[in-house]
Amino acid sequence: MPPRSRSSAQSQDARLLTEAVTRLRRALRASIRTDYPWEQLPMAQVELLQVLAEHSPARIGDLAARQRLATSTVSGLIGQMINAGLVARAVDPADRRASAVTLTDAGRAQLAAWADAHERRLDAALGALDEGEREVVRAALPALFRLAEHLDETAASRCR
Repeated sequence: MPPRSRSSAQSQDARLLTEAVTRLRRALRASIRTDYPWEQLPMAQVELLQVLAEHSPARIGDLAARQRLATSTVSGLIGQMINAGLVARAVDPADRRASAVTLTDAGRAQLAAWADAHERRLDAALGALDEGEREVVRAALPALFRLAEHLDETAASRCR
């Protein structure tokens, strides 16, 4: 049997990585809802909370661009989050004609609880692996972060 070409091997790797990431996300989402039934935040809202934790205050248009979503979609999500007390809208300090969104204390607490629940769940799953498997996962983390950065950069360049 001839060796696989690099492009064929890369395609296989890409397919398997897609499958692994999809299965991990699905399993984590399902286990969180089962193990922590209080956790009801939609993932889109969690992702906006995460962005606001890093970049706050932020205009809705900037949030939409950062998340690669329509401004109207982000505006609707922010409206729901304002009603839930997770974020607040105020005058943008950089431009008094515009408004900006910030995390509230309740939003920070909800995001911290979400992160803690996920970390506990992943910690338990990692504990089920043997040390060799945990080391493989640990060793892959830097490359996975670089892969995510590359994907972000590629998507951002296409939006320009």
